[in-house]
Parts: sequence; structure tokens; C-alpha cells
Amino acid sequence: MLDAFYGAFSPACFGLLGLWLVIVQMRLTEWEHDTKEREAEHRRRAYGVALHFALPGIMSVLALIASQTAAFWRVSFAIVALGGAVIMVAVRGFPVPPGDQGTGFRRLPVADRLGLAAYVTGIVLYVLIGVLAFVPGKNVLRIEAVLLTGLVFLGFNVAWLLMFDERSYARGRGRRHSSARPTAGTE
Repeated sequence: MLDAFYGAFSPACFGLLGLWLVIVQMRLTEWEHDTKEREAEHRRRAYGVALHFALPGIMSVLALIASQTAAFWRVSFAIVALGGAVIMVAVRGFPVPPGDQGTGFRRLPVADRLGLAAYVTGIVLYVLIGVLAFVPGKNVLRIEAVLLTGLVFLGFNVAWLLMFDERSYARGRGRRHSSARPTAGTE
């Protein structure tokens, strides 16, 4: 029923994943020059974003393999989606600072608050997709497609926030300029 959707959605997901990997490669040097704690945080967040593109892409491919065999794609959606939720929790992509959760959340920069909200929403969406995989009905299939689209949209937004994260960029930029070789005429 949704073969056309998944046929277009899967390449879009993997295309976004490829673009995200290019962004990670561009920012990796800056992240590696950050503190060890911040570097680990960047890696966890980058991996979380990659999951927002890779897992919906995988689900889409699996939906196309045996679209007439409901049991196959239902089980694969449930496994991938619930596995995605577990991995997202384990990755701890957007940790809240220690202390009172309410005050800690308010102390976060706006970009981190948005990132944390997207992270929690992503986990909830994965769980919903996994549970809905076993609910029969054509409308449920459409709802799952909308939830997958929302998941990719969240991943895009978190990727955008991380791509323009200035906290480590300012430190990395300073190091890059200080270690640069002088150009001709400036020696």
C-alpha cells in the first residue's frame, strides 16, 4: 500500500545519512580538540543523529522487501524501532546537567533544550512505531509513515543544531589559526 512512499523515503533517509557523515567529518577535527568530556558528548550526539536517518531508512527497505507479507515487515519494524529506542537511551545523546532536573533543564542553552526535547521525542517515536507495527489497519500504516517522517525531521533539526554549535568551534578555530603556517610575504 505504501510502496511508493517507502520507495522514495528510503533513499532520502540514506542520502541524509550520507550528508550527515560529511558534516561529522568536517567537524571531527574541531570536536577532537575539545575536552575529552565534550568530545565524547559530540560523538554520542552525532551517533544519535545518524540513527535518526539510518533506522527509518532500514525500516523502509525492509518494508519494500516483502510488502505483501505483513508479518515480515511488522516484526522487522518492531525490532528496528524498539532497538532504536533502546540504543537512543543507551547513547545518552543529550544529558541534563547534574542537580535538580527542573533547574538543570532551564540552565541549558536554548539549543541544548531543543536538542534534549528532540532526543526524548525521538525515543518516544521509536517506541510508538514499534508498538504500532502490530496494530492492524491501513490508517495505522499511514500513521507509522508520518511518525517515520517526523523522526527524520527531528534528526535533521538536531543535525542543524550540532552543525552550528559554536561552543567548540570557537576553541577549534583559535587552535587552527595559531598552528597555521605563515603565508608568503608575512614571515
